[in-house]
Amino acid sequence: MHTNIPSYEEYKELLSAPASPVDPTLESAEGVALSAAAKSLKGLDHFTVETLDAWLAKHPTAINVRALALAVGLTQEKMNASFKRDLKTIGLLTLARTRSKELIEYMNDQFNLAKLLEVQFNRDYDFGDILVTRAGSRAFAVRAGEAGRKLEDHIEDVAKSLGVQYQLRTKFVGRNGLEAPCDLAIPAGLDQAQIVVAAKNFDSGGSKLSDTVREVADMAAVRKPTQFVFAVIDGNGWLQRESDLRRLYEMWKTGQIDGMYTLATLGQFQEDLAEAVKMRGIPSTSVT
Repeated sequence: MHTNIPSYEEYKELLSAPASPVDPTLESAEGVALSAAAKSLKGLDHFTVETLDAWLAKHPTAINVRALALAVGLTQEKMNASFKRDLKTIGLLTLARTRSKELIEYMNDQFNLAKLLEVQFNRDYDFGDILVTRAGSRAFAVRAGEAGRKLEDHIEDVAKSLGVQYQLRTKFVGRNGLEAPCDLAIPAGLDQAQIVVAAKNFDSGGSKLSDTVREVADMAAVRKPTQFVFAVIDGNGWLQRESDLRRLYEMWKTGQIDGMYTLATLGQFQEDLAEAVKMRGIPSTSVT
């Protein structure tokens, strides 16, 4: 769990931008699935039409077709246009399940699939390659242009990326049967929640900020020793009610809650949530 807590002033700086940037290390559910596809492909001894057909036939998922398309440089738009024109369908799952050999032969003939995979898997990549990819890709990191999405959408994406069962805008049961509200509970179910999250984004001040502080305080007060409590907040409104912001920060600093994050530190939230899931042995399902 993240223990290097920044100072209050350092944390406050993360809320100062009018449109807070989203942490570029945050992985989407699609990114996790594509990463898994790449690891699976890496297990092949060599790349030929036969080995790739056997791989896709064994793992017939839409995301694996998408991974092959990305390997030859096809964006989703170009992939759909090519498949519709030449294969008469953009149904990736159908292609994977019933026409895998035809698809692999087509991609190899038209886009040199086997050779490009061989070249790319034998190349060493550095940080510059990551920056170039990030500049043109939407798959792995949440782009800054998505900062306007609801904060709840972002934390839901994190839960999806971990493949766990979850429930939004619900309540959870803590000590002595006491209940408290939360914006995300893992796993789903009133009596099952072992990890709970509050997510609040305010661009203007007001009493709602104090209500949020009370809500997080209630979560911390009823939590069982085995339950994790996290808070994800953002928006300039918090800077207009610093007493409320400081109260939340003190809950984090004194260990009443296990973590406090902003849009700019969602990558750390994802890491800490994954660690909490592992510590509590919460089952996850494969996203591939």
